[in-house]
Amino acid sequence: MESLKLKFTAGPALVFEGEESMIAAISEDPKSFKGKVVVIRGEGPKGGPGMPEMLTPTSAIMGAGLGKEVALLTDGRFSGGSHGFVVGHICPEAQEGGPIGLIKNGDIITIDVQKRRIDVQLIQQEMEYRRKKWTPPPYKASQGVLFKYIKCVKSASNGCVTDE
Repeated sequence: MESLKLKFTAGPALVFEGEESMIAAISEDPKSFKGKVVVIRGEGPKGGPGMPEMLTPTSAIMGAGLGKEVALLTDGRFSGGSHGFVVGHICPEAQEGGPIGLIKNGDIITIDVQKRRIDVQLIQQEMEYRRKKWTPPPYKASQGVLFKYIKCVKSASNGCVTDE
C-alpha cells in the first residue's frame, strides 16, 4: 500500500459518522479535505455492523487527487485495493467507546508510523471530560440477525468472532 511509504502526518480532524456522509462531503467540496485527517467512525464490527470495507472512501480521496494530502482513520476495514495514508481496524471501535468516538472536528491528530502511535493533541482533562459525556450511539439494527450479530461479535482485535 502507498501508506507504507509515508511515515508521519499531522492535521486537523474532519470527522464523519459513517462512510456515506464522508462520500457526500468530498463530492460536494473536495478542497476542504486538503491537509486533514479524515475520521470515519461507526464502521467497526458492532457499529457497521459487520465492519464494512472502506474502498469507496479511499477511492474518493484518490479520485479527488488528495491521496498524498489526506490521511484516513477508521474503525472500518481495508482490503488490498485501498491506497493512501490509511489506518483501519481501529480498536476499540467508536460503538464500544473507543477514543476514535471522542474525536471532534478540528482536533489535531498526529500519526507517527515509526513510533507506531496515533495521538490527539488534547489535554488529559479534555479527554476525560469527553469520555464522561459520551453515550453509545444507537445500534443500526434493533432486531433480527444483525441485532444478534451486534450483541455477539467481538472486536476486530479479537477476530470479529461470534462464537465465544
